[in-house]
Amino acid sequence: MATVGPLLVIIGETASGKSGLAMELARRLNGEIICADSWTVYPGFDIGTSKPTLADQSAVPHHLLDVADPSVGFSAVEFQRQAKKAIDAITAQGKLPIMVGGTGLYIDSVIFDFGFLPAPDPRLREELNRMTLAEVLERAELLGLDTAVVDTRNKRRVIRLIENNGQMPTKKTLRGNTLVIGLRAEPNELKARIEQRVDAMIATGLEREVANLGQQFGWDVEPMKGIGYASWKPYFEGNQDLQTTRQHIIKSTQDLAKRQRTWFKRNSSIHWINNREESSNIVDFVTTHLSTQ
Repeated sequence: MATVGPLLVIIGETASGKSGLAMELARRLNGEIICADSWTVYPGFDIGTSKPTLADQSAVPHHLLDVADPSVGFSAVEFQRQAKKAIDAITAQGKLPIMVGGTGLYIDSVIFDFGFLPAPDPRLREELNRMTLAEVLERAELLGLDTAVVDTRNKRRVIRLIENNGQMPTKKTLRGNTLVIGLRAEPNELKARIEQRVDAMIATGLEREVANLGQQFGWDVEPMKGIGYASWKPYFEGNQDLQTTRQHIIKSTQDLAKRQRTWFKRNSSIHWINNREESSNIVDFVTTHLSTQ
C-alpha cells in the first residue's frame, strides 16, 4: 500500500502537447491540474504564456494560475509550498493531482522535495540587482562559481548563485507513488508547433496584451522579461518590425525547448512517451504504474 497519495507529473518541451494530454487524463482519471510554469503564475500574462483557457479551467480545476504579483515576482520556494498544499487538497477530495509544465526547477522541487537555502542578504541582493547581467556574470566568475548549473540568461538565477556562494538546494529521492511522464515530439514537428503557436498568439492579440502590460507594469518586472514579452520592447520603441519580432519570439521559444531538454535529461525517473501515442494507451500506462488506493 502506498504511503503517500498518488501524483501524476507530465513534463516536456514547450509546445509538445502537455496541456492537451493533461486535460484528457484529468477527465478520464478524475484529476485536477497543478500548473508548473514560472510565467502562468502571473495574472494578465495570458496569451504570451499560452495559459489554459477559461473554458479548460471551467472543465477541469487548475491550481497555481494567477497567484503572483508581477511587481514582486515568484520563486521556486513559493511554488513548492503552494504545490504541496494543492496536492494535499486534491488528494483529500479523492481526486488525482496532475502536475504539468515545463519549468523543471518547479517540478523537481516537489517530486524530489528540495531543501532550499536561506533567504539572501537584502543588501547584497540590492547591490546585485543594480548590476547588468554581464556584470553579474563577471562577479560570479571572479568568485570562481560554476555558472553552468544555472540559466546564464536569467539574471535572477545568477544572482541567487552568488548569494548562495555556489551552493545548490538539497534533494531527496523521487517522491513515493509518483509517476513522471515525459511527452516527446519529433524535432521538425516541434519546430512547426512552435511557429504555429506564435502565429496564433499574434493573431489573438498578443501585441495588444503586451502593450497594456507594458503600460501597467513597465519593462523591468520579471514577467515582462519572459518569452513572448521581452521581444516586443524594440518593436514598441520603433526599432523592430512585426516580422522580426515574430522571428525573435520563435527563436527564443526554440532556445527554451533546448534548455528544457537539457534539464529533463538529468531525471532518469521520466517515462518518455511519443506525443502521438493514443491517450487510451497512456491511461492504461498510468493506472498500471500509479497506485490510487
